[in-house]
Amino acid sequence: MNIPERAEVVIAGGGPCGLMLANELGRRGVSVLLVDEKPSTAFNPQANATQARTMEHYRRLGFAEEIRSQGLPAEYPTDIAYFTRYAAYELARFKLPSAREAGDVVKTLSGSWSAAELPHRVSQKFVETVLRRNAEALPGVSVHFGWRLVEFTQDANCVSAIIESSTDGTRRSVRGDYLVGADGPRSQVRERLGFGYEGETGVLRDFMGGRMCAVYLRAPDFYKVVPHPPAWMYVTFNQDRRTFMAAVDGKGEFAFHTQLRPGEDESAITDDMAKRMFWRAAGAEMDIEILSRGTWTAGHALVSDGFRRGRVFLGGDAAHLFTPAGGLGYNTAIEDAVNLGWKLAAVLKGTGGPKLLASYERERQPLARRNTGYARQFADSLGFQAAPAELEEPGAAGDAARHEAGVYFDAHARREFNIPGVTFGGRYDGSPIIVADGTQPPPDAANVYVPTACPGGRAPHMWVDRERSLYDLFGFEWTLLQLKPEAPTGGFAEAAVKMGLELRIVHLNDPAAHALYEADLALIRPDQIVAWRGGDDSGAAAIMLDVAGWSA
Repeated sequence: MNIPERAEVVIAGGGPCGLMLANELGRRGVSVLLVDEKPSTAFNPQANATQARTMEHYRRLGFAEEIRSQGLPAEYPTDIAYFTRYAAYELARFKLPSAREAGDVVKTLSGSWSAAELPHRVSQKFVETVLRRNAEALPGVSVHFGWRLVEFTQDANCVSAIIESSTDGTRRSVRGDYLVGADGPRSQVRERLGFGYEGETGVLRDFMGGRMCAVYLRAPDFYKVVPHPPAWMYVTFNQDRRTFMAAVDGKGEFAFHTQLRPGEDESAITDDMAKRMFWRAAGAEMDIEILSRGTWTAGHALVSDGFRRGRVFLGGDAAHLFTPAGGLGYNTAIEDAVNLGWKLAAVLKGTGGPKLLASYERERQPLARRNTGYARQFADSLGFQAAPAELEEPGAAGDAARHEAGVYFDAHARREFNIPGVTFGGRYDGSPIIVADGTQPPPDAANVYVPTACPGGRAPHMWVDRERSLYDLFGFEWTLLQLKPEAPTGGFAEAAVKMGLELRIVHLNDPAAHALYEADLALIRPDQIVAWRGGDDSGAAAIMLDVAGWSA
């Protein structure tokens, strides 16, 4: 096994955060050693929803289409549907486009949903495979599953670590300039740094609060037995067996999750018991094959009380733990990697100043608190709604109860799954590397996003033409948008050269773009966040020092 003894960045954890970080760093020429104790990427489906912002980052890295081709068939609907039981009454359905439709639909949208990419419904197991394949193709990136980090120390110059083979216990000493703990909710890195989770945990609800049984299963006759149109997400609502279930491959594989009822002992659950749980939720018996099963706890909204100590950083579930309503945990982890990746690379290359790495915790910790809060709201909306006794009865009383439930879940689905504000509205106000201009952004709201170029938020998006997103014009590193032809740009170009920064100047003589950004010039960070906007380049040198972390 060719494991390098030294890399610029050592990553503990090969889930979405660790693998995305390896891609961000490797694309910038940074050497990476990634270890994960699992034998390979995830077998279980785990997260199932890739938000539009995450897909925009995959587009930036060049593999959005590869991700979109994974999982469900291209024409499979990505609806969220609510039932008394899968084969019984359908209560509500929130319709969403298939992967094939998404590419065309996104080019017709404006306002809250103006984006380079729409969400994609794909199990994490497929995403991790793509992330790993792309990371391993990069020179200087060394990925090693079957190895775990067992200890580390740091000093002013480097991090020294011991890694161990999960199969035979062989140990190796490795060194890095930096270490990133993306090693999950039981993170050894977080524990060794002395950080703990803060927030809310142990919330008990009728659903999505307490112990959950997760079953990855194959039910080849499901679509024959269930009389309703296919959906991506299936949710049951009754007094007996509350569940949610995601379609994995559109052919009969599902990720099934059910709340354990009082008296159900998770240690005593067998495959036969898991099958009966599924049959109760379906309202019909059918042949199923258990591919894997386990238990987990819903009801977390936790954020680490620190994201960095010295040369060691945290990201992903090691830094924040979600109840998976809204699918925000995995997507927040991807944004951690995006945010940290360009900053680590800049510091390692000598183009980033000391405030750059300090900004990681300052920017990402508040976002984690925001996002866990939104996920908690969605879980409350779903989990505290109790099913009435007459819900499954035939006749007028049952019809009325089902109608009322349908109205509720139609509104709930829009609250949980139509969330452009959550997806695009995260901001880094107050960051030491954002140059504020005195304006205030629109209020933060889950279901409404008002595009704004107020520094600190995602760069407003538009389609330049039928095939090109504005984001396709951005450079991989820094971008200066010239939104008025006579606006001077030379000061920024000169400052970038002096600082060794890669800056692409994009000339966009379009009144609509000028109106969208409300400025003649806008400076865009490598993570597509507006760092500054203004009317000329008179203060360019100082601005570039600020946004690159060199300000006093």
